[in-house]
Order: sequence, then structure tokens, then C-alpha cells
Amino acid sequence: MFGIALLIHILGATIWTGGHIVLAATVLPRALKSNSIDELSKFESGYERIGIPALIAQIVTGFWLAHRLVPDASLWFDFSDPVGRLIGIKIILLAVTAGLAADARLRIIPNLTEKNLVSLAYHIIPVTIVSILYVVVGVSFRTGWFY
Repeated sequence: MFGIALLIHILGATIWTGGHIVLAATVLPRALKSNSIDELSKFESGYERIGIPALIAQIVTGFWLAHRLVPDASLWFDFSDPVGRLIGIKIILLAVTAGLAADARLRIIPNLTEKNLVSLAYHIIPVTIVSILYVVVGVSFRTGWFY
């Protein structure tokens, strides 16, 4: 079961992180250059169908894997323990992602126009960086980079 959960987690990370890299590196610059929200809307409508389920899969499998590695959830933020530190960092990154997503969904996207397109970019870029950090921290479970 551990191997299947890990595989689903990694596939979710691939979809989530890869999609955000494509969004930040190709779609966003075109949208900003043409000052058009159409590019972003097209990408988002297609990507959300697989991106959001991938993120949900990561969250579910991530908590399951964390519990499997450190059964006592009170130790997930024990930064003196290498595994607890990694789990804690991942949860903090999840909270940052949730905060940025909520702000974008509730404040920016409902009022999105060509005039405030840059404000969405200020959310896309940090979410992309955070998604890359998810992968770096995830790899650290095996490599020990943050131990």
C-alpha cells in the first residue's frame, strides 16, 4: 500500500508542479504581453480538471504517508527530528498554497480584468515556486538535503 500511495503522490506532484511551471513559464508571459486574460482562462479551465484532483490526491496521500512515517501527528512539527521537519515544512507549504489559492479565488479571479492581470501573476509565480519546493522537500525524504 505504501508504494501505491507514494506513486499516486508523485504523479499528483508531477501534474501539479508541471502544470504550474507551464503556466508560469509560457502561458503567463503570453497573457501579460498581450494583456489578455483569454490565454489564462483557457489554460485554467483545462488544467483545473486534472490539477485540482492531483492536488487533492497529494494532500490525501501526503497525510497518509506522513502518518505512516511518523504516527504521532504532534511530532510533525518537531523540527529537531529530520522526518518531522520535512513533514512540517510540507504542511507549511500546503498552508501557503491554500492561502494564495483562497485569496486568488475570492478576491482576484472574480474581479479579473486586463487592468489587474498583474495581480494574478503575483499569485501564479509564488504558487509555482511553492510547488517546486514541495518537490525539493519530497526528494529530501530520500536524499536528506534538509536533514
